[in-house]
Amino acid sequence: MLAVVNRILLALTGLVLLAAGASVLAASWPLGGRHAPLLTEEARRGYWRAEGWWWWAVIAGLGLGVLLSLWWLLSQLRRSRLQAVEVDAGDGAFALLRGRALEEAVAAEAGALEGVARCRVALRGRRGSPALRIGLELEPHAVPVDVLAALAGPVLTHARTSAGLAELPVEARLKVTSHKAQRVT
Repeated sequence: MLAVVNRILLALTGLVLLAAGASVLAASWPLGGRHAPLLTEEARRGYWRAEGWWWWAVIAGLGLGVLLSLWWLLSQLRRSRLQAVEVDAGDGAFALLRGRALEEAVAAEAGALEGVARCRVALRGRRGSPALRIGLELEPHAVPVDVLAALAGPVLTHARTSAGLAELPVEARLKVTSHKAQRVT
C-alpha cells in the first residue's frame, strides 16, 4: 500500500512540475521573447492581492500540503512488522516472543514442505492478536491444494501452540516459480 502511495505522490509531483514548467514557458518565451521578464506590469502582480478569498485559499492549500507531508513522513517511519508477541506464561504473567523468531520458525517449517521452493513470512497485527502473511513460491510440479493443507495443518498448528495463541490468522500467497519448458524426445 505504501509503495503505491509513494508512486502516486511521485507521479503527481512530476505532473505538477511539468505543468508549472510548461506554463512558465508558454507564458513568457513565445509571447514576450527570450529576454522579456515574466511579470512586466504592476497590475498583473497585484491582481490576486486585491481578492479577499485569495489569502484564505493560499493558507488552506499550504496547510493541507503540510498535513499531507507529515502523514506521508509518519507512514514512512511506521514499522509494518510486529516486533514481539505476548505469550501467556500460565501464572498470570506474560512473556514476549520475538517476532523474528516466530517468522523464522514458520518459514523454516513451511520451506521444508514438499513442493515449496522459497518461503517468506511476515508477522503483522498487534501483540495480543498477531497475524501472519506467508508468501510461498512453489516448484512447477507442486500441487497447491496439498501445500495449503500441509501449511494449515502441522505448520500453523505448531506455530499457534508454541506461541500460546488461540487463533493465528494467516494470509497465504502462492506463486509458481518460472521454469524452462522441457522437451520431450
